[in-house]
Amino acid sequence: MAQHKGKNKDGNPGGAGEIMQILIVVSIICLILSFLVSRKKTLAGVKRGGIMFLNLLPAVFIVIFLTSVFLYLIPEKAITEYLGVGSGFFGVMGAALVGSISLIPGFVAYPLSGLLISRGVGYTVVAVFITTLMMVGMLTLPIEIKYFGRKAAIMRNALSFIGALVIGLLIGVFIK
Repeated sequence: MAQHKGKNKDGNPGGAGEIMQILIVVSIICLILSFLVSRKKTLAGVKRGGIMFLNLLPAVFIVIFLTSVFLYLIPEKAITEYLGVGSGFFGVMGAALVGSISLIPGFVAYPLSGLLISRGVGYTVVAVFITTLMMVGMLTLPIEIKYFGRKAAIMRNALSFIGALVIGLLIGVFIK
């Protein structure tokens, strides 16, 4: 099958790489425009952003390390075995817990979801897993507490966890 410009190997338009390139170009254009409007403010903003990035870097490395260890310790086969269609309540709660403590970007999580569905994991379980993965952040909770405070961070994660369960159950009702 011949590939067309702007389509990935499946024939779908776009891709993560192309979107990133567009975002980088737009960001550079905005930075140049900002520089033309106010050189002093732009340089101050870039400097402040760089300092914030460097301050966050140690925490980000810790999160990446913990996620890597977690993903190494729990093989894909075990995940599909315990989260299969017949797993019921324990499968849903297992997916919610795994999603809550994982830190996987969307561009990895969505293909992983397709793989899980193709291996017999139900839509409810996958929906709960993806929703908690994107909305609940147990590994990033220390960072969140640092910036938003303990009460706000815990409340946001608890409400997101409950919301993810509701979303997953609704998906299971409407998609079989």
